[in-house]
Amino acid sequence: MTAPPRLRPFPLGAVRIDDASVFARARDAMLHLARVYPVDRLLAVFRRNAGLDTRGATPPGNWEDFGHPEEQAWSEADYPGREHAPTANLLRGHYAGHFLSMLAHAAAGERDPVLEAKVDGFVTGLGEVQDALAATGRYSHPGFLAAYGEWQFSRLEGFAPYGEIWAPYYTCHKLMAGLLDAHELTGNKQALTIAVRMGRWVHKRLMRLEPQRRQKMWSLYIAGEFGGMNETLARLAVAAREPKFLETASFFDQDQVFEAGAAGTDLLTDMHANQHLPQLIGYIEEYEQTGETRYLEAAQGIWHQVVPGRMFAHGGTGESELWGPPDTVAGDVGHRNAETCAAYNLLKLARRLFAHTLDPAYMDYYERTVLNHVLGSRRAIPSDTSPEVTYMFPVHPGAFREYGNTGTCCGGTGLENHVKYQDTVYFQGDDGLYVNLPIDSDLEWAEAGLHVRLRSGFPLGEGTTLTLTGESSADRTIHLRVPSWAAGDLELRLNGEPTGVDPVPGEYVFLTRAWRSGDELHLTTPARLRAEPAIDDERQCALFLGPTLLLARSALTTPLPFPLADRRDAQGLITDASGTELLAELAATGVVQLDGVAFEPCWSGLDTKYHMYVRSRDAEIAFEGASGMPAVAVEILEEPAPSGWYTTAPTLRLHALEAASADDAAADPGGIRLEWRLDGGDWRPYTGPVPIETEGVQQIQARATDARGRAATTGREISVDTAPPRSRATVKELGSSWEITLHAEDGVSGVERIQWEGPGTFWGTFQEAFVRAIGPEPQVIEYAATDRAGNEEPRRRLVIPGTDGPR
Repeated sequence: MTAPPRLRPFPLGAVRIDDASVFARARDAMLHLARVYPVDRLLAVFRRNAGLDTRGATPPGNWEDFGHPEEQAWSEADYPGREHAPTANLLRGHYAGHFLSMLAHAAAGERDPVLEAKVDGFVTGLGEVQDALAATGRYSHPGFLAAYGEWQFSRLEGFAPYGEIWAPYYTCHKLMAGLLDAHELTGNKQALTIAVRMGRWVHKRLMRLEPQRRQKMWSLYIAGEFGGMNETLARLAVAAREPKFLETASFFDQDQVFEAGAAGTDLLTDMHANQHLPQLIGYIEEYEQTGETRYLEAAQGIWHQVVPGRMFAHGGTGESELWGPPDTVAGDVGHRNAETCAAYNLLKLARRLFAHTLDPAYMDYYERTVLNHVLGSRRAIPSDTSPEVTYMFPVHPGAFREYGNTGTCCGGTGLENHVKYQDTVYFQGDDGLYVNLPIDSDLEWAEAGLHVRLRSGFPLGEGTTLTLTGESSADRTIHLRVPSWAAGDLELRLNGEPTGVDPVPGEYVFLTRAWRSGDELHLTTPARLRAEPAIDDERQCALFLGPTLLLARSALTTPLPFPLADRRDAQGLITDASGTELLAELAATGVVQLDGVAFEPCWSGLDTKYHMYVRSRDAEIAFEGASGMPAVAVEILEEPAPSGWYTTAPTLRLHALEAASADDAAADPGGIRLEWRLDGGDWRPYTGPVPIETEGVQQIQARATDARGRAATTGREISVDTAPPRSRATVKELGSSWEITLHAEDGVSGVERIQWEGPGTFWGTFQEAFVRAIGPEPQVIEYAATDRAGNEEPRRRLVIPGTDGPR
């Protein structure tokens, strides 16, 4: 029994995002890359591995680069062991798979024969590599295709850790997904043939293993990461009409995740987010083909553990690629939040879950994330060589986006993100059309004989207008999503007249009729400025203007105070300007000014330093003495560092003001008593300037009390970090090379970066483990960490021995 979705997306070519939409700039930049980037560069790692001519092409670089010069395409039988196996770039091939998917999506969406021909050339090249590998007789099945030998897969079966191998089935998934996209979106038959051969090879490898062994393989951190292999194999079962592949897909069902999701048990804390999100999409595919509701329940169960309890304001999740505790957002802000790959997969999951459940909450998430995280992850410049996308989209104070990421995982998903914005704007079902996203676009609704033109000015408009051309042969229902951010008077009009239907934010409004040319359906969606508190700290707030998350421009790395107290009403924040005026300001200048702070849209694609959250500055922290009362002011004698942190112990000085009237002065012969306290501790008498030597974010409160016992209190928050972080290096021998991982700890402001340099490198920032080949001479690596306050430790030295000296 199957369980088809209740709603279906339209073909990519049936929907066109308007060139004036904010999404067009990222789409066009990625289409440019699709057209100019040479396929030979993507095939180079495969051709080198298969012993074919690379045609002088250099691979993309970064993770997608040639292996070690002495590395061979070892089979499972002739792999010499890690102590004798010089290796590097063990994830190579994954980026090429993403690029093939991007080309297929672009060719279908643009109906472009040039891009389609490029897909064909890419697939032909992969077919030649697969044939060359099969001709060696070296591998376990002629369907094997990779840019390295089969040994990584056999070592995974022996539970080899990340470092010796690097997620071989993850790379396999990207290749198979790219081939299936090429087949399904452009009709390339050879792509299906290659994918089927790969699927048979995967089936042969895994069917001989006990289920317990497979479960342990998939539980291995990163080494066992398999992307969406279950989804791709289930898709392949349909495309190839080979039910066996559905069994192969089930080999990747991870029992621990599956059972916890179905039972609603939260086990995500400290799990690798993007290692597990893609398999949930596979569970939806398996549900559709088997009708087993436990698959759907598992995907929904994990979804609700992530959204909203582990979701940042722009829709991202995770810190350093790992999930934090449940219902923890403010408490999980670190320095490497919100891997863009995770947002990519959450969007894919949201659209699949919505197609089955029709729950508008999935589309609320989709709108938030596709606009703010995904569009904002693409730098607003063109490039001939780089996707110019983010890896992390950080959320901490004073963050900035690091674009580029050629060859990385997020560089790969980023290739795909920006050429398929149209895929979820509209869905169709037996009961009509669903307009899910108010993105300016045009739809050919072939089944109804209608052309739909949507114009909203999203995200800077306050209404959505659908204009229809053609004649529907029967009554059709149009379901129009009312954004949850809409505030004020909402109205649905047909051809200028009220419909009598009351739109409700966060739900779909619908109208059924036989639609005719010239019909115009208009939904008003007024926008307001609002503050959205973090789920675990109501004082940490993100500001939204309608659907747009606003980023405060500031290089401070301390929380940015912002006056929110007593400014909220039922519709949003009370400001001098209306939502309409703020939208006009944002459209005209690219920023809005709020209380002296410039805010830019999260979707800008700019290079500024920003705060995604502001810190509510409430009245209890900024209290002024009333008339006739004593008053007290807090002064810090030193200036903070540019980061906003005090990197030397600051000094506190209090100032008292006498009673405001002569009567009060006469009644107050004893003067005013001053006291202070730190972080809600005991009150202490103030006798003179006081050094604040406690590290961290401190809440200073001061109190002035007159002889009548009347008191005035004020406060100030300061951040103190006077010590640099401490770093260390761990070294792992990999045969003829060393893998070096740099670690740093700072328990106060947190680690900003670790920098290192060695022979042939510069003093730069590196986040991941790196490999240095062993040469005859020792190598000196210098490294140091800097914290977010700006403290930098003295440089440390690591000496890597050469082959001519002792180890």
